[in-house]
Formats: sequence, C-alpha cells, structure tokens
Amino acid sequence: MRIALLSYRSKTHCGGQGVYVRYLSRGLAELGHRVEVFSGQPYPEDLDPRVRLTEVPSLDLYRDDDPFRTPHPREIRDRIDLLELGTMWTAGFPEPRTFSLRAARLLRSRTADFDVVHDNQCLGYGLLDIARTLPVVATVHHPITRDRALDLAAAPWRRKPFVHRWYGFLGMQERVVRRIPDLITVSSSSATDIAEDFGVSPRQLHTVPLGVDTELFRPRDTPRAPGRIVAVASADKPLKGIAHLLEAVARLRHSHEIELRLVARLEPNGPTEKLIADLGLADIVTAVDGLSDEQLAELLASARIACIPSLYEGFSLPAVEAMASGTPLVASRAGALPEVTGSCAELVAPGDADALTGTLDALLRDPDRLHRMGIAGRRRALEVYSWSAVATRTVAVYERAIARRGHRTPASAGTTR
Repeated sequence: MRIALLSYRSKTHCGGQGVYVRYLSRGLAELGHRVEVFSGQPYPEDLDPRVRLTEVPSLDLYRDDDPFRTPHPREIRDRIDLLELGTMWTAGFPEPRTFSLRAARLLRSRTADFDVVHDNQCLGYGLLDIARTLPVVATVHHPITRDRALDLAAAPWRRKPFVHRWYGFLGMQERVVRRIPDLITVSSSSATDIAEDFGVSPRQLHTVPLGVDTELFRPRDTPRAPGRIVAVASADKPLKGIAHLLEAVARLRHSHEIELRLVARLEPNGPTEKLIADLGLADIVTAVDGLSDEQLAELLASARIACIPSLYEGFSLPAVEAMASGTPLVASRAGALPEVTGSCAELVAPGDADALTGTLDALLRDPDRLHRMGIAGRRRALEVYSWSAVATRTVAVYERAIARRGHRTPASAGTTR
C-alpha cells in the first residue's frame, strides 16, 4: 500500500504528534508498505530510512529561536503565505489551515502515487480538496476544544478574547472532521469526547491506541535516584496541571529527600517559572527541554516515580513510556489516563494538590509497593502497547477507507502488502 502521511509539524520534541509520525511510519514500513511523510516545520529529524520525507515549507513563524517572527517581504511567495502571516498578526494560529492547503496543492499532481492519505490532526480545509480524488483517513488524538476550555478558564478576563482568537481554527476542524468518514483516535475516552464536541457519528471513529518502543524505554541496571520525580509535559499550559504538582512538591520537601525533573519548555518569566520561584523550589526543580529519545528514556528509568498531573489527556504517551520503563506512575483520574494505565498507576482527582501530596507521600514511604507497581507497569506496556500492533490496526482502517471509495490505482496492485 502507498501511504501519504500528513503532519503539520513532526519534530519529536514538539510533543506526541511528532512521536506518532516517527513510530507509525516506521511500523508501516516494517509491514512492507511505502510511506511518504509530508511535514511542515519543524521537520522530523529521525524518520526510518525506508520512509521518504517531503518537506512542505511554511513561513515558520513559531521557530524556537524566533517565535512570532516577522518575515522579510522577500519570503512571501503566494496567497497562502499571506494568509499565514495575516492570521498570526491577528492573534490566530494558522498552521493547520495553511499546511493543509499546501499539502493539497502538492498532492494534486501526485494522485496516482498513493492509495490513501492519512492526516495527523491537521483537519484543515485542504483535506476536503484531497478527498475529492483520494481516500482520506484522519487521526484526532483528542478534541482541542478541551484545551481551549481549560485555557479560557485559566486566562485573566483581558486575555480571554486572545485565547478565543488563537483557537479560531477549531471551527474549521469541526467542519472538516464531520466530512471524513474514517477517523482514528487513540482511546475510547477520546472517541467519546470527539463525538460529543465535534458532533461526529461514533461510526466514523476507530480506536487505535498509541505504542511505545519497549526496547528503548525499559528498566535499567543502575539504581534509581532517591526521591526523584519526573513529569513530562509537552506544553507549559494549565491543561498539564504542573502547578498542582509544584504545590505537592513544596509540601513533600519537608518530609522527604525529593527532587523534580520537569521535561517541558517553560515560558520565560511565565506562570510556571514564577510559581517555582514563589514556592522556593528553584533548588529542587529542574526543567529540561529538547531531550533525545535516549535521554528521555534514561531519565524516566532513573526516577522513583513518574507523575502526570494533567487535567485532561486524550491518551498520554508519557504514561506508557513511564510504564515501559518500569517506573511507578501517579496520574490524574482524567480523560483517557485511567483507560491507558489500567490498574498499574495510582490515580488522584485532577487539580487536587492535597490528594496528589498524600499519594506521593505514601508511595515514597513504601519501596515494596513502588517495586510492585514498576513490574506491573512494564508488563502492561509489553502486553498492550506495541507499534507493530498500532500499524497493523491502522492499515485495517486504511483498507476500509479505500474500499469505501472503491479507489484502486493501476500501480497499487503490485505494491507490497
């Protein structure tokens, strides 16, 4: 099968979407399928050699070293660039829409090269153009409506209009997703939320959980660091619940030797940095960013406990990575986290710093319990989450989409299956 995998940003350090592209494309290639990733910036750096990368250049307005930059007039090439720049200047987020338009333009002359197009949560208007000639499948990791609601709740009243504007792309995503017959999501919890928030039929949704590289994320022979807690957050946002974890750590330091490694890109002088300073935690909280997969795996395996205090998660790949590392997990009873962790984690009410403090305190006093939790988490990761299984189940959705359209190009009959 010949697969075009679309992702408006695919670098693994950008969060779960980049990890998804990397490992799903590799799993599909291992099954013998031909995969071409079409990616906007930042581009993936570590695709499997069997996977072809086609770069879809943008104005790259949110690059790490120059966010919200103003491009030189010579960089403006066409109307899509003008749309991208104008949307940013009016406080919106343009990438899902503009990437989809550029991808559609590229694919117009390559219809005969692919059997199916798979979109990774872009859900831009360009997909409707692509769907006129090719079967389209889209992954919706979770409805971004949940992010918007939490950001609005946390924003001061003066900033609420800007939050509304930033999430302006959601109206487009809601309209587009209703017109794609085959949608993949990563948990039954997320499927329920997508059906409710986007108004799609449950018949459109296929649940395929994410996977984990259990050879990379594994227990190590070296001793775990005493009192080390690791939390992985892809963004410095209220959704991730880091403030509640910091409050718990501030209380625990009086009775335990403790340190927190926070894997996140913190906003300079943002609310998380200010809270660390206000709570007097600068000496025991370290924020790190840009870790390689190998460095993240080493860090998770060095922790006594991994913590995911999120107020909502559509899946949570860090939870699975922690379990694969044999690291005991404390997580919020929110979104898909209970479904993902099964009975292998201690769950607390989201946003409840008191409950989080009590649970962490009890575990730090009970090494035998921590040991049992680590073994159970590793077992669950091996039995339930593998990228080969994810790829196989994803192909089944492709086949359904292809059959629905009756699409079959002459070259596809000879492709490896």
